[in-house]
Formats: sequence, C-alpha cells, structure tokens
Amino acid sequence: MTNHARREQTENTCCPILELRRYTLRPGRRDDLITLFDREFVESQEAVGMRVVGQFRDRDDPERFVWLRGFRDMESRAEALAAFYGGPVWKTHRDEANGTMIDSDDVLLLRPAVPGAGFDLSGAVRPVAGGAAAGPPANDEATSSWFTATVCHPDIPGDEFARFFDDRVAPLLAETGAVPLARLRTEHAENTYPALPVRTGEDVFVWFSAFASRERHDEHAARLARSERWAREVLPELSARLVSPPERLNLTPTARSLLR
Repeated sequence: MTNHARREQTENTCCPILELRRYTLRPGRRDDLITLFDREFVESQEAVGMRVVGQFRDRDDPERFVWLRGFRDMESRAEALAAFYGGPVWKTHRDEANGTMIDSDDVLLLRPAVPGAGFDLSGAVRPVAGGAAAGPPANDEATSSWFTATVCHPDIPGDEFARFFDDRVAPLLAETGAVPLARLRTEHAENTYPALPVRTGEDVFVWFSAFASRERHDEHAARLARSERWAREVLPELSARLVSPPERLNLTPTARSLLR
C-alpha cells in the first residue's frame, strides 16, 4: 500500500477513540429507548463533536441495546460529553431514558488496532427520522442486515495479537464472506469523563463484520465450519492466544444507525 493510500484509508475511518456501549434494559422497554434515542440523541450528540456510529438491537437478548460513538481524541471526548450531558436535550429527556435502563456501565473504550482499522464511514448516509429509507421492520430478521461484534481477551500484547489477526484470521474470514469492518483494541488512556464509567483492568480486541441478511450470515458460518484450515490451524492458534473464549454479539441496526 502506498503512503497516499495509507493516509487516505486512515482519514476515511472513524474514529480515533470509540466507545462500545452495552445497556441492559428493563423488560419490554428496548423499543421505547430506541425510539427516543433515534429521535433525540443522534443529532444532539453530533452537534457537540461526537460521532454516533451505530445503534443496535442485540438479536440474542431482547433487553440489550448496543451502540457505538466516536471522538477525535480523549480531550475532545471530555468536552463533548460535558456539553451533551450538561445540555438541554439530555436534561429534558434523561429521566425518560434512564427509566428504561437497569445498567448502562458496560462500556469498552477502544481505538483502531492499527492505523486505518476503524470503521470506514466515507459513504455512509444516515436515514432521516421517520423516512422511507429507515429500513425493514425492527423484528424482521429475514430482511434486516446482520452485524457481529466479536470481543476477545488476548493473552499476548495488543500489537502482536493485531498482527496475528490480520495475518491469520482476517484472510479466512474474508474468504468465507465476513470481511472485518473494523478491528479495535483497548484504549488505556485515563477516562477523561469519570461521570460515565468505562471498563478498566482488561485488554480486549474487537472485530466487527456485516452481512446483508441473516441468510448471508448463516452462509458464512456454514462455510467457516466446513473449512479444514479454520478447524485444524487458525481456530486452535486463535484459542491459544486468548485467556477465554471469544464473546459474539449478534446485532441488528436500528432505523437510524449509520452502520446498517
């Protein structure tokens, strides 16, 4: 890859700092939060310097809401969060939002694993609120796109694991229909907005993949399961570099998610 291509790839990706936020909600309240979030909390966060990258329903847990937001750096993260949570939109709607939640503290602070490994949002367009482009009904799994986030806890340094992943795991994922959208790792900088906790004392590596439908996801899973190279070589090598089995999140984007 030329220096120009590397620079262009890096400039097109989002973002230098990312939060992967997983909320546990009160029974039956997930769609209430999503409706409120997509209506009130997208543009209002982006207006103060954040990037709302994606909002998702967890396909395996009806009480789980997952979302991503990005920042230019840790200093601007502190400024943007203070502006939003001290601003009028959150003050107006916080009681309604908090009333849907049991826990909102499961947060991974992340950065691209290597330059250019963040989400490429250069061609992404967010559907307008209530627009026709908002997509299929929320629970129509047959026609909704499918995202996966795989969370790993490596037992080797992050740089070494990122190289291993790019050399051994990513090519086989691509061959079976699951090109990684982003490869992320723990950002160990001090939390610049302590009013919102993040998980500390752990190292993670997270990769995202996207599929046009559940059918495409299942095709990938079947191809990977049939791969002798995966079963005999790559999976054992991956497992040997982890302290615990990977955690897989199966996600459906909400109507206004930028990732979709």
